[in-house]
Amino acid sequence: MAVESQTNNKRNSLRPLAKLAPYIARYKGKVACAIFFLLLAAITTLTLPIAVRRVIDNGFSESDPSLVNNYFTVLIIISALLALASSCRYYFVIWLGERIVADLRNDVFANVTQLSPEFFDKSHSGEIVSRLTADTTQIKSAVGATASLALRNVILGLGALMMMIYTSPRLSLIVIAAIPLIVLPIVGFGRKVRKKSRAAQDTLAEATAYASESISAVRTMQAFTNGTHVRSRFSNAVDFAFNAARNAILTRSLLTGFAIFLIFSSIVAVLWIGANDVLAGTMTGGTLGQFLLYAVFAGGAMGALSEVWGELSQAAGSAERLIELLGTKSAIQTPANPVPLTKPAKGEIAFDTVAFNYPTRPDQPTLEGLSMAIKPGETVAIVGPSGAGKSTLFAMLLRFYDPASGEIKLDNINIKNLAEDDLRSQIALVPQDTMIFASSTAENISYGKPTATRDHVITAAKAANAHEFIEKMPQGYETILGERGVTLSGGQRQRLAIARAILKDAPVLLLDEATSALDAESEKLVQDALENLMTGRTTLIIAHRLATVLKADRILVMDEGKVIEEGTHKTLIKKKGVYAGLAKLQFGEG
Repeated sequence: MAVESQTNNKRNSLRPLAKLAPYIARYKGKVACAIFFLLLAAITTLTLPIAVRRVIDNGFSESDPSLVNNYFTVLIIISALLALASSCRYYFVIWLGERIVADLRNDVFANVTQLSPEFFDKSHSGEIVSRLTADTTQIKSAVGATASLALRNVILGLGALMMMIYTSPRLSLIVIAAIPLIVLPIVGFGRKVRKKSRAAQDTLAEATAYASESISAVRTMQAFTNGTHVRSRFSNAVDFAFNAARNAILTRSLLTGFAIFLIFSSIVAVLWIGANDVLAGTMTGGTLGQFLLYAVFAGGAMGALSEVWGELSQAAGSAERLIELLGTKSAIQTPANPVPLTKPAKGEIAFDTVAFNYPTRPDQPTLEGLSMAIKPGETVAIVGPSGAGKSTLFAMLLRFYDPASGEIKLDNINIKNLAEDDLRSQIALVPQDTMIFASSTAENISYGKPTATRDHVITAAKAANAHEFIEKMPQGYETILGERGVTLSGGQRQRLAIARAILKDAPVLLLDEATSALDAESEKLVQDALENLMTGRTTLIIAHRLATVLKADRILVMDEGKVIEEGTHKTLIKKKGVYAGLAKLQFGEG
């Protein structure tokens, strides 16, 4: 992942969970209610042993049935209060868990969608999705039930311990002596659980990313009969994640068993000594019963904390991964005070000695001192061999990346000084690989302008020569298209992309191999649609098929990140340079 991990120190603590505090602070009222009912439940529980002692010492000895009835009536009232407090505590705590995780998911997703393509060049989308789903589910459990149980058991344990000291200081020493033997292993083992849980989560996220990629390319996988290898690789990753999780579970189970043994051994010792005190007459049976119940409460709280600590450690690993993602900053930063852009833009574009290399390939320059100027309304074609830097021009103009040196201007304004949304709102893109979403045809066309009316969508579709085939679909414009448009032909996908660009109605148009890999009939329909789209716009066209650029006002020939030739089709043929060689291969000219 592009997101860097935190230090080992932080991994050995629950500190990442503390970073969720701002989300919890948004709901102070609900938090106050949860804490109130949690305290009420704990205090009510702590009153039960006192009532039991009074029943044993007073109710039975006085042989008064009405007194016994009164005591049991009080016990029923206490039980009802405990039930009410526990029910309310559960509601508020679980509500907080669900709400906080929903907010966290929204914030992480919002941040991810604003990150520059540089982040995604180094990251797997499937792993990001895993963080948004599996990790947030783990946190939901921690912020909700687990954190509540932890706090409840801390309060109950401390309260029971104080009442034990009040009831019998001598017997309390036995239980208190066992506490360090219980707490220290909980903390030490918890660190190991967290490391192993993080390893399991990371591995599972990688497996999820691989599965997502394989499923999206299932036709390619099956066409190349690569299913066995894909299944084996995924299975190995899942097994590795299982083994990491199993090790974490083993650690937690050993910790739980060790804690329970120490806790109940100390309780047995207390019962043994207390029984002898009752026989000796130095303690009443009711007092021993009260002390024993408090010891059981304290022991149960400690035992539960050993389990809860492991769950919180797992959640801390998940929180760390999400906080890393939430804290990731985009390489492209919007200026604090962006320059206002007149809308619609005139469409004047300039590249001034622009140099650039992709972060994933720092030693391979993609653009080297590139300069060009494009007038408003001009149609400019960009041709050249693969790897010449043509598509990079579009990525730079859309400000997916910033140049290492030089400037890119729109209407004489350096695009670094513009708000990204202002810049991109003035540009429509028709890519080579059209992205079709698994939604309705109308929603796909209006993707860049969600507020468009149905009439506007239909008008755009007609201009893109797409209306006819859309009308033949089962539900017309309401037909749900398959993921990535697998149910459509290449020409149909391209015409939907053109309709999307027409509806956006931006003054600058970028066409990236818009007619590549189309049959003759589809190419004719797409070309006609493109001519409608290009009218009155500044247009940049990338094309390997030179037939698509013959009508351009100018043709720029690129190689190794530079413009090496410039002119019209006829003038470039006469130069007998790189373009003439390409034309000879395709047309037999030159």
